[in-house]
Amino acid sequence: MIPAFGTETALLLIDVQVGVDVLEHWGGPTGRRNNPAAESVMANLLASWRAAGRQVAFTRHDSREAASPLKFSLPTGAQKSGFEPAAGDIVVSKDVNSGFVGTSLEVDLRRRGVDRLVIAGFFTNFCVETTTRMAGNLGFDTYLVHDGCATTNRVGPDGVDHDPDLVHQMSVANLHGEFCTAITGADGQRLLDGDAGDLDRAQGNE
Repeated sequence: MIPAFGTETALLLIDVQVGVDVLEHWGGPTGRRNNPAAESVMANLLASWRAAGRQVAFTRHDSREAASPLKFSLPTGAQKSGFEPAAGDIVVSKDVNSGFVGTSLEVDLRRRGVDRLVIAGFFTNFCVETTTRMAGNLGFDTYLVHDGCATTNRVGPDGVDHDPDLVHQMSVANLHGEFCTAITGADGQRLLDGDAGDLDRAQGNE
């Protein structure tokens, strides 16, 4: 059973920025991403969280890398339309993969009484995965909305081009049951209204 998401539960959206769609930067000449519905899932969660009066948090990435499209100085560093922070939201800027490193995120969440996190965003295998791992290690009751995340293909050191769905699925499999519990966006929305007796909390290492 997973208890309902109350006022102690924040929605954390990772790097929902225009530059994630510069696919040739992330996946090379064959750049492509999975899960085109990720933004829709995140938008539905965000609307539900706001309607319920729950805490919302955002990370925004300002890369140290000269060629990265995720830089605040570039148009591609902007938030995607519909994902602009509102008054009362927690917003942190980061320049590494984890939302907790070099930011006030943990302190901001703790001060607002948050000890449960529902995470979605970009990219599943980079900043989402790193932030989710750290959230679990820091003792947050952590939930990964796997259909509210997306990533791109990755070309390995051997030149093999790994399909984005495979990259995504492996990240989710690595996280679920160890650092978090993986759920769907629909699960996240109904947990705002009550307990889910049909779902199992799977976070380990506790």
